[in-house]
Amino acid sequence: MQVLRVSWVQQYHRDERGVRRREGKDLPPVHHRLCSPYDTDARYGIKRGSGWTGYKAHLTETCEPDAPHVITQVATTDAVVAGTEMTEPVHQALAERELLPDVHVVDAGYTTAALFLSATERGMELLGPAPHDSSHQSREDQGFSRADFTIDWDNESATCPGGHRSFEWWEQKHHRNGTPVLKVFFPAEHCRPCPKQTSCTKPPSGRRGRGITFLPRERHEALEAVRQTQETDNWKNRYAIRAGAEGTISQAVRVTGLRRTRYRDLPATRLGHVFAATALNLIHIDRWLTGTPLGGTRTSRLEALMLAA
Repeated sequence: MQVLRVSWVQQYHRDERGVRRREGKDLPPVHHRLCSPYDTDARYGIKRGSGWTGYKAHLTETCEPDAPHVITQVATTDAVVAGTEMTEPVHQALAERELLPDVHVVDAGYTTAALFLSATERGMELLGPAPHDSSHQSREDQGFSRADFTIDWDNESATCPGGHRSFEWWEQKHHRNGTPVLKVFFPAEHCRPCPKQTSCTKPPSGRRGRGITFLPRERHEALEAVRQTQETDNWKNRYAIRAGAEGTISQAVRVTGLRRTRYRDLPATRLGHVFAATALNLIHIDRWLTGTPLGGTRTSRLEALMLAA
């Protein structure tokens, strides 16, 4: 009855027109919204256009060439929790068991400027792609992105590609996640007649022209350093080992059915993930002891036909 009551309150409300279904912003936050009457811990998540109701498993695996690859950390969350929310807890859990690696290779879903700095403070390297520049100029690959502006931190100003200096600089919190950010604006009187205006911003209508948002100095510089480094061949060669983790996840799905939990509620699902990781570790250790080579990259039938042609 309690589950039914909570579900009713979350999905419907009563006003002067009677009982109405909640929509949009009137619904509770996704972290608290019931998604299944059978499992009150499950939440609805979306990744790369695919949605599901349930949980996420975050696996950490060793990758030394002279030792078996074993899973050293298993974290289970509901499907709403982002990877960036788990990077620091995973590092803390590994550190408590003295298993923190010198280099932690992750995908783009586990990196932020703050996490790069946090890993450095722990004496380790977080090796993964930096988050993309979110400005529409960068997304559309047209016009001047944040990287094209020169920042003078000491004088709290920025210079645009046209050589003009900003006239406003102030701090605020990001509207989505509350991260501290810096906001800079350029005077419209410089943007309107600028010959590069069409490659930079829309025609300004007020006193402000182009505006840019960036992180505080320490985080900004850490992020830009990673963005520059990840374009080098050395970084790409080092990061190639990340493909091994994808192979482990694929094996976990095929061998243990990792994507279909056999249990209800988060604690039981977490235990199921630990059992799955233990089974994979036994398989990996057995293959190491018997000298069985690592499996190659799986090739689809269509790709195999193309290679044979």
